[in-house]
Amino acid sequence: MTITSKSMTIIILVTIFGGIAFASAMGWWATESSKVPAAFAEGEFAGQANPADIRGSYTFGDISNSFDVAPAVLAQAFGVQTDDPAAFAVKDLESLYADRGFEIGTTSVRLFVAYYVGLPFDTTGQEIYLPRYATEILVAKNDLTPEQLAYFEKHTVDVGTANPVVAASPAAPSPSNESAAGSTEYMVKGKTTFGELIQWGVPQETIETLIGASLPEPAMTLKDYASANGLNFETLKPALQAEVDKLKQ
Repeated sequence: MTITSKSMTIIILVTIFGGIAFASAMGWWATESSKVPAAFAEGEFAGQANPADIRGSYTFGDISNSFDVAPAVLAQAFGVQTDDPAAFAVKDLESLYADRGFEIGTTSVRLFVAYYVGLPFDTTGQEIYLPRYATEILVAKNDLTPEQLAYFEKHTVDVGTANPVVAASPAAPSPSNESAAGSTEYMVKGKTTFGELIQWGVPQETIETLIGASLPEPAMTLKDYASANGLNFETLKPALQAEVDKLKQ
């Protein structure tokens, strides 16, 4: 049987597009790259997503989909002020923290995520810097090993908040540079998070004493915590505010 050029063209098109349709139905075809890190291949954590494979193209939301860390916590850890932390791309950290004398970027996020969720991360021979916000969250959340704490002593930097031109609003001033009478940035409110209290300098031990429990998730608000644990927020609020005010004296 002789196949005409027209018939051949039809056969080729059907083969190509039919193959694509079949591959899509089977989940083999994707028009966009998957934002899912590779998993540990062996050992105790085999099958779990590996933070070392987080890419600069990932957003905080992509990371949250693979690891138990909220976009708001990531934004808090890296000083990013935005109304939509889930949409913030990791690669943008490098430009936000440019000209600081050290690099805070994708590798910093990998390290933070690994330690936040309790997964291994090799820092041998690497100079990976974290903002003080990030280190304080890690110290408050997990029992870091002496080796990890020693590493952070040399690799934690005070960076302030990321570039306000890109972020949603300007960085808040440091408590030490703001008078108690004129400050509204460091007022304890219902929407204040435990992570913010740590960032402001309130010791973890003090917070735990006032709430009568271990420090909760850094992104949790005081109001939500009080409601969930049967505490009177109106009683807790002035006690915490008194500790914040001590930092301004």
